[in-house]
Amino acid sequence: MPINVNLDVVMAMRRVPAGELANRVGITPANLSILKNNKAKAVRFSTLEALCRELKCQPGDLLQYIEEGDNDE
Repeated sequence: MPINVNLDVVMAMRRVPAGELANRVGITPANLSILKNNKAKAVRFSTLEALCRELKCQPGDLLQYIEEGDNDE
């Protein structure tokens, strides 16, 4: 998938446990895990806003576009 979610990296840098962040953001731990493990197909802007607010970061800190290249090398 060309969009990579770096939530786990930012959480580790901020030393914020998953359960605590889920409570502060207002989502279930299961949904936070889906985001954290790069399994999400979509993210609501309200969730992204809450994550940025609680982690004191920008959306670009959490989301990264990775160009898909040819693997024919």
